[in-house]
Amino acid sequence: MTTVSPTPQSAMRLRELVFGAACAAAVRAAARLGVADALDDRPATAQELATAVHAEPRPLERLLRALSCYGIFAETDDGKYVHTEMSRMLREDAPNSLRYIALWCTEPWTWDAWPRLDEAVRTGRSVFPELYGKGFFEYLHEDARESAQVFDRAMTTSSKQSAEDVAKLLDLSGASSVADIGGGQGHVLASLLEKHPGLKGTLLDLPTVVANPDPRLRDGGALASRVQIVPGDCREEIPVQADVYIIKNILEWDDESTRRTLANVLKAARPGARVVIIENIVDDSPSMRFTTAMDLLLLLNVGGAKHSKASLVSRMGEAGLEVGAILEVNPYLHAFECTVPA
Repeated sequence: MTTVSPTPQSAMRLRELVFGAACAAAVRAAARLGVADALDDRPATAQELATAVHAEPRPLERLLRALSCYGIFAETDDGKYVHTEMSRMLREDAPNSLRYIALWCTEPWTWDAWPRLDEAVRTGRSVFPELYGKGFFEYLHEDARESAQVFDRAMTTSSKQSAEDVAKLLDLSGASSVADIGGGQGHVLASLLEKHPGLKGTLLDLPTVVANPDPRLRDGGALASRVQIVPGDCREEIPVQADVYIIKNILEWDDESTRRTLANVLKAARPGARVVIIENIVDDSPSMRFTTAMDLLLLLNVGGAKHSKASLVSRMGEAGLEVGAILEVNPYLHAFECTVPA
């Protein structure tokens, strides 16, 4: 067997990858310190930024230099620091802020879970119960309340950003009613109702979730008169009839939960109803590095999985849905257009 020596570039790249935790930790540190918020449009020295965020200048300079290697902040010829596209997204006030996503993906429990990925791969099960003596969401809400708040803000930010893309993509002009199943606080539903003034909507999610809906959907909100809020678990029952059902980012639990959810849609929906399933997928997507990483994190924390196009189409076909077009919502999301058979 002939051995081929690795190229210097490959060896360097692998070295960089195995130090990936350093990059993730550096992004987390910058987000927690508020460095991006302290830096405005004027170049600033590490000393100036350190004063603003109450840090030591030399270690902060080392942090900024490390981040600059990845295009997060940039160093000028005279040793000052300026924003880049990526560093601006760590600002709290950025319209497309990823600050809470960055914090969520690097929460303290993640550093305990990642080293046990080989165990999760070997067994096919979440490592969480063994790590913490309870399930992931139980741990989050009972023992890691700060992390739970970060999770809520991260999901809210992500949902608001993708809701606008979904509303731009979907044509609901022929529909009179839409149901957002497992729709969280209803950001997607609110965006669809704003786009289609004649549409009525229903939001279904767990009681604790729908207790705090998007302000537009609450009593007195701009869209409240056109919305019904239904507390419930879509894995148990979907007591809602609509022309269009939206199912976004909830089919990543175990296969049995996915089957039950889709079966419940078929039980509730009239023949000919549209079912739009929106998910991150782990193949045929420019976001594969992100989605495959999220897929592994799901394995670790809840034993779940992101879908490939084929696996999602297979689940929908097994449920009895007729699968039509597959549309790109944005680089991270695909919409699968389905119909309930007559």
